[in-house]
Amino acid sequence: MPRQATAFAPASAGNAAVGFDILGFALAGAGDTVTVRRIAEPEVRIREIRGAPHPLPLEAPRNTAGVALEAMRRALQLPLGFEVEIDKGIALGSGMGGSAASCVGALVAANALLDRPLPRHALYPFALEGEAVASGGRHGDNIGPMLLGGLVLATADRLVRIPVPEEWHSLLVHPEAVLETRRAREALAGSYELSGFVAQSANLALVLAGCHAGDATLVRAGLRDVLVEPRRAALIPGFAAAKAAMLDGGAMGASISGAGPSVFGWFENRASAEAAAPAVQAAFATAGLESQAWVAPLDSPGASLL
Repeated sequence: MPRQATAFAPASAGNAAVGFDILGFALAGAGDTVTVRRIAEPEVRIREIRGAPHPLPLEAPRNTAGVALEAMRRALQLPLGFEVEIDKGIALGSGMGGSAASCVGALVAANALLDRPLPRHALYPFALEGEAVASGGRHGDNIGPMLLGGLVLATADRLVRIPVPEEWHSLLVHPEAVLETRRAREALAGSYELSGFVAQSANLALVLAGCHAGDATLVRAGLRDVLVEPRRAALIPGFAAAKAAMLDGGAMGASISGAGPSVFGWFENRASAEAAAPAVQAAFATAGLESQAWVAPLDSPGASLL
């Protein structure tokens, strides 16, 4: 039985415009790397976190990876413990699932150290516990795609991977700005019209149907956020111009990635996504923000052991 394992958990884009807190997709190219060691003491220790621009909690009860691993320990009644090292590869407050990546990476690595490793979906409840530390809520739109890869529907107790054509790609552009998840969620306070929920439900249905059928026309008709994006857009300098650049470049739809400030678009092929990236970055530059861009298959892989 190995005493140490290392896992890579990719970035992800939560909400996917039409599935607030329940739909997200993995993003190959960026992610966190987590090393976990078995220890005799029945506890979780966060030994070191590298790559973060400012200190993150090393106390396990305040750390997403620590809470997730402790939830696993309790549920499985493990007589052993874990020591963790995290190398951050996802910017904090970027809307790319940085907090979720740390706990998913830790769980995948720790799972490899068990006498009887669990299937990926069985790690989901533990990851939800960890994610709640950072976001204040148990939502799996980042966790699901990190665990399973691709586009994933994540309900309270179930993960469903949604099939998408292999040629479809995402473009994600992250402006060099920080938007904390809790602040972004505060912007959603207040009442909503029932008609808005009906329209968003219709959009979600169109997107899911379009993905299953490989029908870009259906996705183009539905990939629009009429509930959350209007309340968060003002928090992101240059958002309107960046979104317009995505759509002008041929995106099937574009919106805020997770809580923001990153912006994503879905494209029918890689070439279109790559061609649109400079204009989106130029839009953020006009707003005074440098940015990074990633182009990846919409069906990108989930977390993996290294």
